Amino acid sequence: MRGFFTQLAAVFALAIAAFPVPALADNHEGQWSIAIHGGAGTIARENMSAEAEAEYRAGLQVALDAGAKVLAEGGTAMNAVEAVILILEDDPKFNAGRGAVYTWEGGHELDASIMDGRDRDAGAVAGVTNVRNPILLARKVMTDSPHVMLSGEGAETFAAE
Repeated sequence: MRGFFTQLAAVFALAIAAFPVPALADNHEGQWSIAIHGGAGTIARENMSAEAEAEYRAGLQVALDAGAKVLAEGGTAMNAVEAVILILEDDPKFNAGRGAVYTWEGGHELDASIMDGRDRDAGAVAGVTNVRNPILLARKVMTDSPHVMLSGEGAETFAAE
């Protein structure tokens, strides 16, 4: 459950940070920013080789670049957030999706959430075990269901529909 709240905070930060900042002057129109992290964990920087740190930083940059591309091409903040999280979920270096830490029982229970700051619509999933990209399912919960959050078997059933 701790992973859920960490990812929830990250997605909320992304959703807020990815919105264009209201222009303070004409030359600032369309500014935006993206903030990410690679997940909670116990990897201490002093225990990481320079090569490993470079790999992690490169992976984070790929995620940032994916979101930046969506925004630079006029895409929505929601699509940018989704693009960023998909990269992190598919990269085994990060504590999301493929790289999620194991549960006490040795499995993976994945969580994701997403929120649209414009209207505060939100969707979340928790404890899914058979979903490759929980962020896609969280967004589907937001857009295609009357619920805000689904967990466990209910989320898995919704994913299969």
